[in-house]
Amino acid sequence: MKILVYGAGVTGSLFAVRMHEAGHDVSLLARGERLASLRRDGVQLSEADSPAVRRVSVPVVEHPAGGYDLIAVFVRAHQVDAVLASLAGVEGDVLFMLNWAAGARPLGTAIGHERVLLGFPTAAGTLDGDVIRYRATTFVTRRVAMPIGEPGGRTTPRLERIVETFRAAGINAKAEPRMDAWLETHAAFAAPLGQAVQAAGGPVALAGDPDAVRGMLRLMRRNLAAMPPPVPRGFAALRTLPEALLVAVLRGFLRSPIAAHSGLSNASPAETAELERLAEQLRARAKGRA
Repeated sequence: MKILVYGAGVTGSLFAVRMHEAGHDVSLLARGERLASLRRDGVQLSEADSPAVRRVSVPVVEHPAGGYDLIAVFVRAHQVDAVLASLAGVEGDVLFMLNWAAGARPLGTAIGHERVLLGFPTAAGTLDGDVIRYRATTFVTRRVAMPIGEPGGRTTPRLERIVETFRAAGINAKAEPRMDAWLETHAAFAAPLGQAVQAAGGPVALAGDPDAVRGMLRLMRRNLAAMPPPVPRGFAALRTLPEALLVAVLRGFLRSPIAAHSGLSNASPAETAELERLAEQLRARAKGRA
């Protein structure tokens, strides 16, 4: 499969390496200093806090060109408009793998509705200089499949083909019939979480402030209450379980190694802009249902 991976941050780079090592014709799109680093040193990988760094030479490009069997987009929500403009004349199905709560329609309007697929990456990590420190695999993370879906929930031959291709490359992927709802549910949780972590100064600092965690949880509940039943169904627990229990669970998560290596400590302007964009999208969808 000829694949363009659009976005060379943590998740895009991890995905590009996995597909490249599986034998696919992969190009990783990057710009600026990140492009220079990849050309010089390849993708540099390290598990969590390990001092060992592995380098993988993946072909890199600065602009999309020609056609692809699949274009996998790994960018932040506030960067999508620029990506859409650059892909309008590039052939290939486009799988948007990102935080996104606005639905598929604005994506399809820009590049053609028939080209759009939605998904979300389950790999996570942080960028330490030019080294990607990815989250160590655990029993829990191994069981979490990367969801991919067609707008409208159809099961199509291309969706089945993409899922099978990812699985053959060692990526635990699955077809998700309610991908739009999945992404909105995730944003309802992730936007309050990210903004609360930034306001507190990090996940551990937030865990030490039960009142702030309680306020974050209440915002999550308001977001979920404005939506149809959440997907996955497990998120319904945020609406039904006792507040005190959920606060304790969330504080434990914030102190865990999973939180430490999931990018939650990122306080960059790009992270702030993405969280603001997600919050705007959630408000717009809630208003549209009112």
